[in-house]
Amino acid sequence: MISGLHHYALEVPDLAVAEGFLQDFGLETGEKDGSLVALCPGRNQEQVRLVQAPHKRLHHVSFTLSPGTLDSVREALDRAATPVIEPPAGATEDGVWIRDPDGTPVQLLDEAPAPPRPAEEVLFNVGGSRQRIGVAQWTQATEDVLPRRLGHTLLFTAQPQQMTDFYTQVLGLRVSDRIKGLVTFLNSGPGDHHIFGFIASTHRGFHHASFEVPSIDAIAIGADRMRTRGREAGWGLGRHTIGSNFFHYNPDPWGSWIEWFSDIDQIDDCWVAGDWEVPPHLWGAPPPAAFLANQEPAS
Repeated sequence: MISGLHHYALEVPDLAVAEGFLQDFGLETGEKDGSLVALCPGRNQEQVRLVQAPHKRLHHVSFTLSPGTLDSVREALDRAATPVIEPPAGATEDGVWIRDPDGTPVQLLDEAPAPPRPAEEVLFNVGGSRQRIGVAQWTQATEDVLPRRLGHTLLFTAQPQQMTDFYTQVLGLRVSDRIKGLVTFLNSGPGDHHIFGFIASTHRGFHHASFEVPSIDAIAIGADRMRTRGREAGWGLGRHTIGSNFFHYNPDPWGSWIEWFSDIDQIDDCWVAGDWEVPPHLWGAPPPAAFLANQEPAS
């Protein structure tokens, strides 16, 4: 049913601060319906929506649906006794609106996701492969470094099993893998290892959003750009365990995180989910103490 993550939305106390931060990260910003929206360069799809409010809080999440599945989604919502709601203030009226078990508004859009900006193939000379001959890679590594698409977002929740049941049994996502007692990763079928997921916490909240860039060079260059513009250093460079992607995170101005990623695992219909007892990173510095702190006010 769900085919992908369309955008996420936060309430924040200062839209001007938010706009500067997202632009430094590499997104294009603009005003829409009284809210601040951000897009990836070269992709005609809203990826972030920010609504003015006294405190930072998760506002809603938005997903696209697989073609022809809207009726089956409505039937699944009826079976689960999940009512359709009015859109929250600051959101669009498009699609079908519901609330998940944590009370977060969820938008379901009956439309195809917009294609990301095309990216050139990255050639490597690693292991037994020699793909790049007669080319000085450092002369090309900075040509395409900005985010191409929103890949995934993870939310805090006090009820990870109930949330997982809802998003899998009612909305059609699948469990990719779990880190026991901590994180559940969900996918929408063949493609990225995860597009959504949950981190166990005392209450609901927004943890991070992750944007794909074309290469590991783009991750490092983005991190350098943030440092030169006075942003906190964050966490990275590293490679994750679950998902295997290279990463770098920066803290946003409100106590959550934003990530660049590249080289994430691609799964198929034969993928078997596992329960793992592993740290979140295969290599790199350990995460800062605040990385798993839910700083969103309890509601």
